[in-house]
Amino acid sequence: MKRVASENPVAPDPDAVPDTASALLNFDGISYAKGASALRQLVAWLGEKDFLAGINTHFARHKFANATLADFIDNLASATDRDVHAWAETWLRTTGVDTLTARVQESDGTWTLAVDRDGSRPHRIAVGAYDHDPDAHNPTGITPLVLRDRFEIDVPADGTAEALPGRRPALLVLNDKDLGYAKIRPDAPSWDTVLTSLSGVPDPLTRAVIWNTARDMVRDGELAPTTYLEAARTHLPHETDLALAQGVLAFAHNHIADHYTAPEKRPAALALITALCRDLIRRTEDGHNPGLRLIAVRHLIDAATQPDTIHDWLTNGTVPGGPELDPELRWRILNRLSVLGAADEATIAAELEQDPSATGREGAARCRAAFPTPEAKAAAWQAMFHDDSLSNYLFTAVAQGFWQPEQADLVRDYVPRFYPEATALAARRGPAIAEAAGRHAFPAHAIDTDNLRLGEQALDDEALTPALHRKLVDQIDDLRRALTVRTTH
Repeated sequence: MKRVASENPVAPDPDAVPDTASALLNFDGISYAKGASALRQLVAWLGEKDFLAGINTHFARHKFANATLADFIDNLASATDRDVHAWAETWLRTTGVDTLTARVQESDGTWTLAVDRDGSRPHRIAVGAYDHDPDAHNPTGITPLVLRDRFEIDVPADGTAEALPGRRPALLVLNDKDLGYAKIRPDAPSWDTVLTSLSGVPDPLTRAVIWNTARDMVRDGELAPTTYLEAARTHLPHETDLALAQGVLAFAHNHIADHYTAPEKRPAALALITALCRDLIRRTEDGHNPGLRLIAVRHLIDAATQPDTIHDWLTNGTVPGGPELDPELRWRILNRLSVLGAADEATIAAELEQDPSATGREGAARCRAAFPTPEAKAAAWQAMFHDDSLSNYLFTAVAQGFWQPEQADLVRDYVPRFYPEATALAARRGPAIAEAAGRHAFPAHAIDTDNLRLGEQALDDEALTPALHRKLVDQIDDLRRALTVRTTH
């Protein structure tokens, strides 16, 4: 039976949460991130004035007392003519995410924006209309964009259409300012503008919405991973927002290079990421953005395919021009050197002597598990699945070191062993280790049909604990996505 990634509503029915273990499984990114987005959408859908009126009524009625979700919805409903109860049912009691797709037509000096909805929820979103700024100084080769108009629209079940005067803008951004929770698909001319001018979008939140759209398109097999990497190579050197830089680089490395790219193409992907990080490091030589420089240094370390540069940093205790290496960066370099076979036990032991903290012990465990030798892998596997003496943190560190894309042939025989041994481990050691095993010890880099088949079979094992089952469902969905992306592109 095919499973998709974990889905649960923001506010599940109490009957669907029969015990404490089930309740704990529902406190995840869906509860927090989606819940926060749903509240933001509720404000947009109701309007801030009515939302605040309903909130004030709620606080007045239930001060110094408990209240239920039903009470909250009733109080909001008292402040508006909109059907808040229906909104809550579709937004809080259902699973999944809608997709909103833009279509634009031009005729007789007007343009019509149509938004098609694939899903079950009503939406109120902002639409940003951006044009190129021909008068802007353009030293980077990226033409800046200026906001021409921003307006809010409702997207009901059958979609929506709105006719607007003048020529169509160069870029239309659905869900500008991130008022809603939905996947966004731009029209073709807007996407062409994104590829050439994304870093020219003036607002970092709008840029984040666009980067998230690109990420979703890659994950859904609609955008070639190489196109995402090329966009990052073009636009990230001009990025100033730290969260955006970190998010784009993390997706480029952890998802595209490590999972969505075939092994023979991975060196090229890592080379592009490395070159991008070097650009960011050069750009921050004057010390004006140390946070961005640190992000670039970390990702250059993680993407290094040759040990010389990062080994020199470790020897000198600093990156030329800064930063000086703190324990986190030293262990990060040692971990990458261990993966590349350029570190040994004596080096790890010496570093651990200098940093005997809990973080140091985790770093040493991660490095030892990353050594590219059969003996190191056998010892790490024994410690994870049979010794039962590792703390949760040390277990996670060993698991993070064990699986490496560069070492796929070395650890191939461990892939089928994971499922029965993780099942037994979870039963012995409880939900925290089960979650760590499913998240970190899963053979995520074995992107092949054999691993997918083994994983799908494992989901039918009645011995699986709920915590491990939940993580495996997510991991196997990610594995299925990676296979689809590889075969599509």
